Amino acid sequence: MQDGFFISINMKYAAIIFLLLMLSACGNTEVKDPIIYEGPLREVENMELFYSQNSTVKVKMKTPLVHEFKNSDQEFPKGIYLEFYDALGNLESTLTANHAFYFKAENKWRGRGDVVVRNVIKEEQLNTEELFWTPSNQRIFTEKFVTIRQQGDVIYGEGMEAKQDLSDFEIKKVTGDFEVKED
Repeated sequence: MQDGFFISINMKYAAIIFLLLMLSACGNTEVKDPIIYEGPLREVENMELFYSQNSTVKVKMKTPLVHEFKNSDQEFPKGIYLEFYDALGNLESTLTANHAFYFKAENKWRGRGDVVVRNVIKEEQLNTEELFWTPSNQRIFTEKFVTIRQQGDVIYGEGMEAKQDLSDFEIKKVTGDFEVKED
């Protein structure tokens, strides 16, 4: 009878302890909002991509790393290299940047860091720290400081808009020395 007595006392203590634990656990009812992941959904390494039109390569892209997000935006955190080709498939110009971002909804690219655009045919070069490119109208533009090197001339300015191959450009605030030829 004593064993049964100890078991019933132990069961009473166990029930009381269980009840106290349950009550104390119910006191901490802090509800937290779920954490929503905003980072990239995909990551691609050492990507080389060709955009073509009518079986002719128009743009070649190389990058060591791409992050793609839920809204289809893409980030190129380790830089990007682009080549632009004419209608006959000849290389016209190149673009490099230390960091790039593609805004899908706007169909617009942004390059940052050491951004360099070279017109291979005319041997001209643009340097800036930030540049935007819209493929739909094949234009590049910036509000940042720019340096354009042409054959013998160096033009400095702030703000610029140009064709993607630098064949036609407008600098908003021009400075520098350059030769003007009269016809």
